Amino acid sequence: MKARAFIAAVGPSVLPVPVEAYAAHIGGTVSAEPLGDQEDAWSVRLPDGTYRICVNCGQNSRRQRFSICHEVAHVVLGIPAEHEAPSWSYARRAPGEVACDVFASELLLPHKMFKPKVDAVDPGMDAIASLADEFDASLIATASRFATFSRELCAFVLSEAGKVRFCARSTSLRAAGALVRPGTMLPSDSLSARLRRGDTETGPVDAEPDQWFDDWTRSGYLYEDSRHIGQWDQTLTLLWFENEELPPPPAERERWESERTGLRELDGILPWPDKAKRRR
Repeated sequence: MKARAFIAAVGPSVLPVPVEAYAAHIGGTVSAEPLGDQEDAWSVRLPDGTYRICVNCGQNSRRQRFSICHEVAHVVLGIPAEHEAPSWSYARRAPGEVACDVFASELLLPHKMFKPKVDAVDPGMDAIASLADEFDASLIATASRFATFSRELCAFVLSEAGKVRFCARSTSLRAAGALVRPGTMLPSDSLSARLRRGDTETGPVDAEPDQWFDDWTRSGYLYEDSRHIGQWDQTLTLLWFENEELPPPPAERERWESERTGLRELDGILPWPDKAKRRR
């Protein structure tokens, strides 16, 4: 909410959003200089109360844009920097750094500008890549916010070295009780695991919900799409259900099916799921 209030004060109206305007709003100036391989950026408050933000000129423009917003977040939120761990790694990030990452993602992908575009496309990594290009943001930041704002039963999972580090879920998927537990390994026969092993298969593909979601007892058709970033051994996974409504757990399913389909003559055909409705 603090990020959205800050965005409203700056008032960006074009895409990609001009991050220099965010820096200027805190009295900051931005320069790009050579920094260490593991250093993205730093900022310092000058005697006159303004700020100097320095970003690593050796990194691509998307990383620099995110770093500028991250440094702005430190100032606005009043959180001291703790940059000991690599910024690309989610395994050892300090809580304050994670909070600044969330703030930076909101600045790069403002809710009012991003949400309508999420609603206009079908889930998939290709759609996320197109949005990342439009907003000039990283795949990880775009995918995370895509899942968070999606109207679908949707989740984005980030893994490092084959182990789940982070999961963002849509409101409807959280309400359904779907949890991808951090610290678990990627399902061995999932598309994500296969891509990490070097396969070149493309998604989306069918996936097994109970392999991804903790203690999952519901049915429903789940799709998986994935990208693997070999440089950091990170795997980006998008999961989504075909239907907007999931059957309830087994104990409640009989009543749910009766209410959904009404009484009818037994014909040997189950009302759920209907394979004819599956996406091809």
